[in-house]
Amino acid sequence: MRSSTFVRALPAAVTAVLALTAGQAVAAPASAAPAEHTAAARVVTYDASGAAEFKDAVTKGAAVWNESVVNVQLKPATSGQRANVRIIADDGWPRTASTGLGSGTIYFGRQAVDEGHNTVRISSHELGHILGLPDRKPGPCSSLMSGASAGTSCTNAYPNAAEKAEVEGDFGLAGAATLGARTFRD
Repeated sequence: MRSSTFVRALPAAVTAVLALTAGQAVAAPASAAPAEHTAAARVVTYDASGAAEFKDAVTKGAAVWNESVVNVQLKPATSGQRANVRIIADDGWPRTASTGLGSGTIYFGRQAVDEGHNTVRISSHELGHILGLPDRKPGPCSSLMSGASAGTSCTNAYPNAAEKAEVEGDFGLAGAATLGARTFRD
């Protein structure tokens, strides 16, 4: 019974509030500065100590992402710090075992390098998986997540606008999105 009384009284209360505020502007003062994105970027740390001959490519791949997005930044882990991402060189095909958004293990496989694929593109692509992006194969060279399907002549290591937007969205609001564990074999 009490809830039906509340429901009947609600329209009258809304009408009274509207009558009291009618004609009042609800705007910021003209001198107010526009709102800016002030949330700090989420930092994802990586450990490339196991990347062997690919350490430089990993550094360059991280720099590509740092230039391309603002909601997340990739930084080398400091001595003694537990990294979110481990990067290990091996003789297989490049692949990423993600344990969630911004964490996991990248296996920097020599097989793709031996076939002629660009090491910085491989690094950026695998870091893209860590940042939540799936493979998009087959695809053009302009799509970083097209991976090896773009061919060995493709050296583009930069995400396209859609890939950037997806990462920005996933890491928006300090990385509030949660993605479960996934394995990507490129």
